[in-house]
Amino acid sequence: MIKFENVRFSVNDEKSAEEKIILNNVNLEISDSSITAITGHNGGGKSTLVKLLMGMEKPTSGKIYYNNEDITSLGVTERARLGFSVAFQQPVRFKGITVGKLLELASGKKRMVGELCEYLSAVGLCAKDYVNREVDATLSGGELKRIELATALAKGGEVFILDEPEAGIDLWSFEELIKTFLSLSSKTVIIVTHQKKILEIADTIVLLNHGAEPETGSREKMLPVLAASDEVCGRLRRS
Repeated sequence: MIKFENVRFSVNDEKSAEEKIILNNVNLEISDSSITAITGHNGGGKSTLVKLLMGMEKPTSGKIYYNNEDITSLGVTERARLGFSVAFQQPVRFKGITVGKLLELASGKKRMVGELCEYLSAVGLCAKDYVNREVDATLSGGELKRIELATALAKGGEVFILDEPEAGIDLWSFEELIKTFLSLSSKTVIIVTHQKKILEIADTIVLLNHGAEPETGSREKMLPVLAASDEVCGRLRRS
């Protein structure tokens, strides 16, 4: 289980020289063997929450626990060793490294081509077209998103943190992604999303709203709440 205890994150606003609160009084429990969806208004703190989960940022105050261990001060490497895997909203390009090599590096061991193909197929990519391609500027944003998700699958672990994985994904591949998320439901899966179909498979939905205390609950409880929120509801209708 992941637990946020009175977590607050703020930055200094350069223009006003005042404190800007991004996340405030976050008390949140994310269960094992579940899918948790994080949603909310633009600028509501979703990407910040991902960075706090992965150790890229530290809370201004409060604690973060994993399996009752205080991991607040642990960085990215230490959390990766604990089994945390992440796919970012803006994937990184690796010029000079092939997709197949990247997947091998993520898994930490030599892999057969067939195994690499399974990871790529799981995210809707034709393996033979990608396994020997370089992870460079010739790949589109959508292709990079899928390759990064395949990399997270290759790394494995117990906690998967996925920041808007649906971006740039076509309809057919999106349906395959839904199946992939469901196949990971024995792990701890945390997905930042506005996509209604992803929200509908989540066990728990967390609604963030510009520094206010987050609202959380089951999808049965939270989907009507989202439907009543003008901005979030508008994005759901366009999904």
